[in-house]
Amino acid sequence: MPELVLTKAADGLEIHNQLFLPKDLRPGEKRAAIVFVHGGPVRQMLLGYHYMHFYHVAYAVNQWLASRGYVVLSVNYRSGIGYGKSFRLAPNTGGRGNAEYQDVVAGGKYLQSRPDVDPNRVGIWGLSYGGVLTSQALARNSDIFKAGVDLAGVHLWGSSLDPDNVSYKASTISAIDTWKSPVLLVHGDDDRNVQFSQTTGLVQLLRAHDVPYELIVFTDDTHEPLLHKRYLYAFNRLEEFLGRFLNGNAPRSTAGQPQ
Repeated sequence: MPELVLTKAADGLEIHNQLFLPKDLRPGEKRAAIVFVHGGPVRQMLLGYHYMHFYHVAYAVNQWLASRGYVVLSVNYRSGIGYGKSFRLAPNTGGRGNAEYQDVVAGGKYLQSRPDVDPNRVGIWGLSYGGVLTSQALARNSDIFKAGVDLAGVHLWGSSLDPDNVSYKASTISAIDTWKSPVLLVHGDDDRNVQFSQTTGLVQLLRAHDVPYELIVFTDDTHEPLLHKRYLYAFNRLEEFLGRFLNGNAPRSTAGQPQ
C-alpha cells in the first residue's frame, strides 16, 4: 500500500507524493529508487488505482517496480489538479520557466536522504509531460538521476534556439552539455500529441554529445501504445534498462519480442 509523503521544493512549496516500498525491505538495506512523473501536467496521481487508463497502468507499473525491489516515489508536481487553484496555475511552469522541475528535484533528494535508499542509484521515468521532466532530470541533474526512461517527451518548448530565450532555457536541450546519464527513449512515430521530431532531434544531440541512449520506435503508433503487447514490451524494456544501470543487472535478450 503506498503512503503519502510530503516534500518541499526549493522555493518552499509543499508537494504531495506517493511512496511505494518493497515488501522484502530489510533494516539497514539500501535499495535503488525510482521517481515517477505523471503527464498532463493537469493530472494527479492517487494512493490507489487511477480513473484514467494510462495512469491506471502507470500505478500498476509503479507497484510492479516496487515488487521488483525498488523504492518508488510518484511526484505530484505543481500545475496538477487537486491542490487548489494557485497550485494548478502556478507561475513560470512549462516553457515559461519550468518552475515545476524543482518539485522533481525535491523528490529525488528526498529519496537520496532515506536510509533505505542508495543515493547513487536513483532513476526516473515518465510519459508525455513526464517525459519532459524525465529528460530535464537527466540533463540537469545527472548527479542525482543516474538513468531514466523518457516516453514521448517534449525536449524543446516552442521553436527558438536563442540561448537567452525563456522557452529555450526552460527546455531540456538547453542543458545538453551536462547530460551524462543513460536514457531509454520510447515514441510512436504517428504521435498526435507530441511531434515525433521531439525525439529524433534529441537523438541527434545525444549522439553528438556521446550520451548513452537506447531507442524504441513504435511504427504507426500514437502518443500511448494502441496494442497491449507494445505496453508489455515497453515496460519490460523499462525494467531491464533501469535494472542494468541502477542494479548492475546483465541485459536480457529481447530478440523476437513484439515491436
